Amino acid sequence: MADIDLKSNAFSDHAFITRRYAYEGENVSPPLTWSGAPDDASELVLMCEDPDAPSGTFAHWIVVGIDPHSDGVDAGQVPAGGTELVNSFGEHGWGGPHPPPGDEAHRYFFRLYALSEPCVLPDAPSADQVHQVVEKQQLASGTLVGLYQR
Repeated sequence: MADIDLKSNAFSDHAFITRRYAYEGENVSPPLTWSGAPDDASELVLMCEDPDAPSGTFAHWIVVGIDPHSDGVDAGQVPAGGTELVNSFGEHGWGGPHPPPGDEAHRYFFRLYALSEPCVLPDAPSADQVHQVVEKQQLASGTLVGLYQR
């Protein structure tokens, strides 16, 4: 499987995300850039999840239908062609890092997937349902990990 190079000019891989992008900060999504998506991809799917959340993996951002020829997204914007789904806060779009105060730094996995065919999902899909589709259809993926602590 091919690799997508996923980066941000707001933080480096495995480095701390600033408060601007956190839920208690400005709560804007960070800027991202990517390259290496296969030419035959039909769409991209972007997810940001915190596997360290006390209640289990917490979805902070799920975007489907992203233009496979796009190469990034600016801070606070929706990727080209993308549709934001409901996150684990119960809100549409980005919900920034918000770990319990005093916890060790949580890890926020930004994952971009290139899919072989359009992502068909039920109404109001869960992150698990998105993962099931992605696992069957992915041609390539890339990961960027940010850290945050309160």
